[in-house]
Amino acid sequence: MPSSILAHYPYRPDSYDELFGEDGVRPHWQDFLDHIDESSADTLKVRAAQLSRGIQQNGVTYNVYADPRGADRPWSVDLLPLILPADEWRGISAAITQRARLLNALLGDLYGAQTTLSEGLLPPELVYGHKGFLWPCSGLKPPGGAYLHLYAADLARSPDGRWWVIADRTQSPSGAGYALENRQLVSRAFPDLFRDMQVRSLSGFFRGLQRSLASQAPTDGEPPLTVLLTPGPFNETYFEHVYLARNMGFPLVEGQDLTVRNDTVFLKTVSGLKRVHAILRRLDDDFCDPVELRADSALGVPGLLGAVRAGKVLVANALGSGLLESAALPGFLPGICRHLLGEELAMPSVATWWCGEAPARKEVLENLRSLVIKPTFPGGGNEIIFGDQLAEDQFDEVARRIEAEPSAFVAQELVKLSRAPAWGGGQRRKLLTRSMGLRVYAAITPEGYSVLPGGLARIAGVDNTRILTMQKGGSSKDTWVLSDGPLASFSLLNNNIRVSDLIEETGALSSRLAENLFWFGRYGERCDSVARLARLALLRLSEGRRSERVGALTMMLELAEGAGLVESRVTKLPIAKAELDLFRAVLDRRSDSGLAANLQRLTWCATQAREHLSLDHWHALKRLSAELEDARASVSDVSALLEFLDGALTTFVSLSGFAMDNMTRDTGWRLHIVGRRVERLDNLARSLARFLRSYGDINGPLQRELAVEALLELCDSIITYRTRYRAQPELLPALHMLTTDDGNPHSLAFQVRMLGNYLARFEAEEKVDLGVVELEACFAAIRTFPWGRLEAVCPALERVDASRQLADLFDRLGAAGRTLSDRLAMRFFSHVGQTGQATFAA
Repeated sequence: MPSSILAHYPYRPDSYDELFGEDGVRPHWQDFLDHIDESSADTLKVRAAQLSRGIQQNGVTYNVYADPRGADRPWSVDLLPLILPADEWRGISAAITQRARLLNALLGDLYGAQTTLSEGLLPPELVYGHKGFLWPCSGLKPPGGAYLHLYAADLARSPDGRWWVIADRTQSPSGAGYALENRQLVSRAFPDLFRDMQVRSLSGFFRGLQRSLASQAPTDGEPPLTVLLTPGPFNETYFEHVYLARNMGFPLVEGQDLTVRNDTVFLKTVSGLKRVHAILRRLDDDFCDPVELRADSALGVPGLLGAVRAGKVLVANALGSGLLESAALPGFLPGICRHLLGEELAMPSVATWWCGEAPARKEVLENLRSLVIKPTFPGGGNEIIFGDQLAEDQFDEVARRIEAEPSAFVAQELVKLSRAPAWGGGQRRKLLTRSMGLRVYAAITPEGYSVLPGGLARIAGVDNTRILTMQKGGSSKDTWVLSDGPLASFSLLNNNIRVSDLIEETGALSSRLAENLFWFGRYGERCDSVARLARLALLRLSEGRRSERVGALTMMLELAEGAGLVESRVTKLPIAKAELDLFRAVLDRRSDSGLAANLQRLTWCATQAREHLSLDHWHALKRLSAELEDARASVSDVSALLEFLDGALTTFVSLSGFAMDNMTRDTGWRLHIVGRRVERLDNLARSLARFLRSYGDINGPLQRELAVEALLELCDSIITYRTRYRAQPELLPALHMLTTDDGNPHSLAFQVRMLGNYLARFEAEEKVDLGVVELEACFAAIRTFPWGRLEAVCPALERVDASRQLADLFDRLGAAGRTLSDRLAMRFFSHVGQTGQATFAA
């Protein structure tokens, strides 16, 4: 035993230890152990920190329902991988391949001839009593004959070293994406060791699944379009859905993104409807079609089953495949395997007794102390019961429940899980051991089933636990399968692209994704404007009631009131009340127009469009959300709130920079920028109109000058003004610069010009009127306005009248921008054909 890293290793001879046996370190672990034994404690701590940082930076999350951290609970990965030798893996791979073939054949039989029922190999109650048996799917044969495109088996190793299957996952198995992410993270922590130990690659597995979906999809000669169907961001494994969609090149869609027309599935995109040929789903069977399966489902696609029945779309896994997820099924698989495949089952399941059979029930009741009691069907409402942990009164109660409803219970042999080394951290480089299980995956390929050379190893979060679950504090491991031959090199994405395959822009941008990118732009700009206005108002309030500053303070509060940040002001300004309103507007989500509420909306749009954003985008946004939470708990004075707003504005500027520098100039980007321009146009027009209507109430040239200066600061144009005019702020040049200077990105002219540039292309391509002409006509009236009527030499009444007329023009321009936004939404997001006046009058 090495003198350092294993000096205090907690080896237990009563269970199988993946690292250490009776003869010492297992041979396939030796190279890895030598490497970490030679590493200093600081080196390993740095690698563990690198791993944690990678999880945070990549936004790897696993949503745990009812967890205080909500949807942002970080994924947990142990620094040490699970290592399996090549010869052992060959046996596992062959057994899992056979099991995938068997379960695929069983689904075909149960939804077809049902010989397993007629031959008495499977009790009918386990089929017809299972809510996963979908009667509308009877007789359906999927394209290519494959029901299971992706299958997962949960394995456990007994004390003698043999692997057992403890559960089958056939509906929409999760975890393969996390296994791929684990590989990325852990291999970076040990790059040289990973290469030298000849660890097998995972990417070929996903490439095979891609090819299979493309080859089996009913395309009618069209290029196949495969989408990944997700329940949405609230699902516990949503990160994985985004991750797989991005890496496999599939559009990530929700049910609302798809529509069925004439038994054909289409994706609603910004360029119209595009036919979908294959759907890799992460949605449970009965939620997939509210018309024929579950009427209360808001997640599915109405008419999907009809399209499947018509042979117009491939759904993977096939609808109804959740039928095989039953704790009772493993007890019947040996006989079914002989019947359907003519083979003996290669890897046994854990010993299982279904209590619906009298002999089995008698056996269970006689040996209840040594068994695990589970519900027969998933979601049955009964908890897992360990017989050896029951008190006497509990024992009798469980026995009565089994007798009263025997078909609802299954008993299984209690498997003493193997133990794997886990990194304990600290200066002593201490290793822990934890109970471990392994989830392995098989996917259909054009050549048959292929097994992922690795998998998702899961370890218990605390010692001596019997249930491995990420929902209750467990962790995961990368699984290294060693090779005893040359390593194949695969790329996850297709690397055989011909000239005819070259594309300039992604054509399958879903309308929902486009809408979220559009509103991501609008909310980003809205957050920026709210933060600027709140900061300026707080700065003016902090200056108190100095007479020369009252005009600027009054104007900022007037604009803040118009933006919904403060309540209506009174004659004598209540500074304390105004400050309290601004605190709430910045930090309280219940302030609907405030920063916290709009940041929450911005984050939601980013979550919906996550596969389209760079990691820098995501990191900046999540960091700001965390800073807001800290500010809500700690900010108690104006100075601290101003410091938070300074940082927030820096982040909003960064988000704008990421959009210009990090996003590809495709349709999604153009809609994002249009959203920003629409919001800035609306906000600027409203602010200028309100400013002009209130400007006449300010007394004294100094107060007016300071009010104009505040307006320029609000519009982030004070430096431009001073550079251009080399004079104190005056109303006429300031308004002219904020209105007609199309070189100033904070002017109305710039917004109108950019909107015209982007939307003219949309109008030409889609042959639709979005309202650009009306917008430009409104702005033309502003550009040709007789600006001389605002000169200081003009009579006061004429200047007041001119200000009101110009304010009305600003209102008209803002309304035209909002109408344009509505038309854009109806055409590209809601797919309303013609948007006439009657539409907007409704």
